[in-house]
Amino acid sequence: MRLGFAVKVLGAGGNIATITEGEGLPSNDARRWQSGPHVRQSIEYVRAIFHYLHKVDIHMYRMSSDFVPYLTHPDLPQFHNQLDEAADELADLGALARDYDIRLSLHPSQYILLNAQDDEVARKSIADLNAQAQILDALGCGPEGVVVTHIGGVYDDREESLARFIRRYQELPEGTRHRLVVENDDVSYSITNALRVHGETGCPVVFDNLHHFCLNPEGMPMREALHAALATWPEGVTPKIHYSSPSTAFEPLTEKQKGNSGRDKTVSKLRAPRTKAHADFINPLEFVLFWDAVGAQAARPFDIMLEAKAKDVALLRLRRELQKQNERCLPMDGKRTNIVTEN
Repeated sequence: MRLGFAVKVLGAGGNIATITEGEGLPSNDARRWQSGPHVRQSIEYVRAIFHYLHKVDIHMYRMSSDFVPYLTHPDLPQFHNQLDEAADELADLGALARDYDIRLSLHPSQYILLNAQDDEVARKSIADLNAQAQILDALGCGPEGVVVTHIGGVYDDREESLARFIRRYQELPEGTRHRLVVENDDVSYSITNALRVHGETGCPVVFDNLHHFCLNPEGMPMREALHAALATWPEGVTPKIHYSSPSTAFEPLTEKQKGNSGRDKTVSKLRAPRTKAHADFINPLEFVLFWDAVGAQAARPFDIMLEAKAKDVALLRLRRELQKQNERCLPMDGKRTNIVTEN
């Protein structure tokens, strides 16, 4: 089982105890268009990330969806040919990922809506999904390199919006369809809806544990949901899931109130945690319980993309805790199957 993280590297020194401001690694050329950003600069940034991942024995990484800056921007055609301009460099970067055995993926932003009612929004979304698939092709990724998307908005008619996603998915180029996977979300479309997409299109499903906790109107048990999602992946391709712990941190707030003198005064408050938000780290107890109750019985191995705000630092800390758990602890029946990670 591989553990991975998304985009931003915080602990470039492999330090799992502290994070030093500015110590991390950039993941893409984030300059504004006026400064002439280019994927060649992103490639150098990601090359450094791959070397770091190899050093700390991490074999799964989600690249920034902005890896190729302004690639599909309709008003900036000067950026549209970057994949061709840097074809050799992209191939070299992909070869490095294969040498280091790093599984890559992409996850476009929440503004990519394949089922949008607005045809122009849908057109731009399709262009972006096509481009993301082409990036993975340019890197020479195998079938485990996927583009993760959500079904999208409800637009006051869930059935019609779901049907619109299915219809537009079926109209995508074959190369894009082969890269695209759909994820259950925390607000609009449950794992049951994602499984319906698979049933009508063959699109694999990425299971997200926190989203399932937040949105499961059908009452599907988590184990059943996970196993059903894993079964949607093609034979010979290792599935992946998303895993996160819900935030338990109070959020500081300030607001203006009238004081006794009639003047405004600033009052500090704390807002209760929002369970839909990702925590900074992965709770190791929750993870082990999830594994024992849900993951260990899966019919096929799968990889886990950790979605934690502390990124690689959260992964390294969880991995250390799991190693301790395997070495020192057993459940009361003494039958736990060890949690085996890539390292």
